[in-house]
Amino acid sequence: MTAEALTVWIVEDNRMLRRNLAELIEEQPGMSCPVAVESCEEFLAALEAGGAPDVVLMDLGLPGRGGTEGIQRIQSLSPSTQVIVLTIHEEDEKVFEAICAGASGYLLKPSPPARILEAIVEVRRGAAPINAFIARKMLSMFGRLPANRSAAGDYGLTPREREILQLLVDGLTMKEIARRLNLSYHTIGNHLRNIYHKLHVRSRSGAVAKALREDLV
Repeated sequence: MTAEALTVWIVEDNRMLRRNLAELIEEQPGMSCPVAVESCEEFLAALEAGGAPDVVLMDLGLPGRGGTEGIQRIQSLSPSTQVIVLTIHEEDEKVFEAICAGASGYLLKPSPPARILEAIVEVRRGAAPINAFIARKMLSMFGRLPANRSAAGDYGLTPREREILQLLVDGLTMKEIARRLNLSYHTIGNHLRNIYHKLHVRSRSGAVAKALREDLV
């Protein structure tokens, strides 16, 4: 395992699922899982001790302190860490709360191993999916607020970038956007990086929130 390995922490109270996730990650070249705990309290202790994972898989249904509180602490202690929340129900209010708290995306439990690994890679590219339900919730919330368009106007987004941003708001994944626009996955990734840079955000959820709040699409 090299120093450049992607570090993934797991916070999951189901012992078997936690173990299986840790083993899956450790089996992947270029990934490591040094921390796999069952509670938010244990996670926060490890985080406050100086840990800084690249990605966290965070169960939302934790006993004691909830996953949303853990996400908020991550934002203050390790803002570069990306969080993928784990949930049983896709259309869950808690998922929306977690996204608002700073989570970059979510996975349903159980998800196929290939989907879990894909999500970890995607989230590091700022491209974890948000489904149409979450997008509608964000639209509803920000729709009640007055528009706050930046002095930068459209942030210098190109027509293609604006088109992709609209598809993000619609809840499409990177693969779905690539198919819709007949572009390669790699090209979509490049466009997303440019969009995030121009909007001064670091995740898909941040881009969607800003697009809705400032009426960019």
